[in-house]
Amino acid sequence: MSQEHQSEFRYFVSYSGIKLPLKLVNEISEASLNNRNTYFRSRFDAQDRMLLCQKIVYGEVESEHQYQYYDNGVLKRAQISEDDEVREINFNESGEMT
Repeated sequence: MSQEHQSEFRYFVSYSGIKLPLKLVNEISEASLNNRNTYFRSRFDAQDRMLLCQKIVYGEVESEHQYQYYDNGVLKRAQISEDDEVREINFNESGEMT
């Protein structure tokens, strides 16, 4: 997968669950965004791990998650931005919050 392809956004209707990283569901095409007020746009790496997730409401970014992973694929760090507040959550190599 080329670097250019990795940086392309993918679009989703919603997410499921409460664990991080978010599990996005119901992928939609970019062409269908004109009919939506709210959606999620994301970027993934070559291993299909989510690196960035933004909740878009009426064309504006309402919240954003940025993720980093250990080499074994376990979530290492989540940075969550919402309402001008930024939270950082770190995880050990077993996936437990530290």
